[in-house]
Amino acid sequence: MNEHIISHFPTGVITASLTPMDRYLNADFALLVNHCRSLLRLGSDGIVLLGSTGEANSFSIDERKAILEATLHGGIAAEALMVGTGCCAITDTIELTTHAVKLGVHNVLMLPPFYYKPLSDDVLFSYYARVIERTGDDDLRIYLYHIPKNTGIELSRNLISRLLKYYPYIVTGIKDSGGDWIHMQALMKEFPSFRLYSGTEEYLLETLKAGGAGCISATANITVSVASSVTRAYRNGEYADDQQKLLIALRNVFSGFPFVGALKGFLAVESSNPSWNYLRPPNASLDAEVVSTLKEKFNQLLSPAVF
Repeated sequence: MNEHIISHFPTGVITASLTPMDRYLNADFALLVNHCRSLLRLGSDGIVLLGSTGEANSFSIDERKAILEATLHGGIAAEALMVGTGCCAITDTIELTTHAVKLGVHNVLMLPPFYYKPLSDDVLFSYYARVIERTGDDDLRIYLYHIPKNTGIELSRNLISRLLKYYPYIVTGIKDSGGDWIHMQALMKEFPSFRLYSGTEEYLLETLKAGGAGCISATANITVSVASSVTRAYRNGEYADDQQKLLIALRNVFSGFPFVGALKGFLAVESSNPSWNYLRPPNASLDAEVVSTLKEKFNQLLSPAVF
């Protein structure tokens, strides 16, 4: 095993990047690279490509490969990237995972095969084991993607324990988007070396305090500056509660709205670039009036804050 060769993915605030598109609904590579550069400059510790926020399941396998390649060719470091590779078809997952690792992107975020349900721990273990064995690269680092509201599948502690027993250096961590803080605390306590990222910045500070890795967040596409102020204060041993409260309030502005449409609409107005309004069905844009209201509420919260 090459466990000492591949460094861990960064801790802190990780942005689950949106995927900008052109009017033909093809990925806009140049805008994506510029967006990633901006996120890193504003303090994002890393970037997830092609997660739920990145509309991964609306792109073909070839398109997903091209998006990753274009991001790397645009100068975004492989070490700063985690890429979503989980698909319902195991062959697609293997193909995307192998492609990422060959390009030097060792950290992948892997959805479970979510179409057929219910799935036992034995079935899920078999799926992940086959992906690992068929990819055949000890440098692979898998982060499980726990998002039961979308997949209808719970990734149990029993499953995690079994994966860690057989693949302790490859199955590295989890993005927990279940929204259950008690469950996240239990995972961090039971598996202290298993790197947990909360799926929302609502729990960023508490996750760091509990020994977790941080958060992987959709709204970090626009809250990254405030989120990075939380991680910076925490790392410096400074008081971070006020920044965290502001961060939660900013995220809550978008509560109840579809994140992809709301965030893209916000960026279209904020950057004066209408290209951000393009989404692939079944995702859809929000009405301009709704976006304007969201932006006003967001900016009202930010106005007195200085970081």
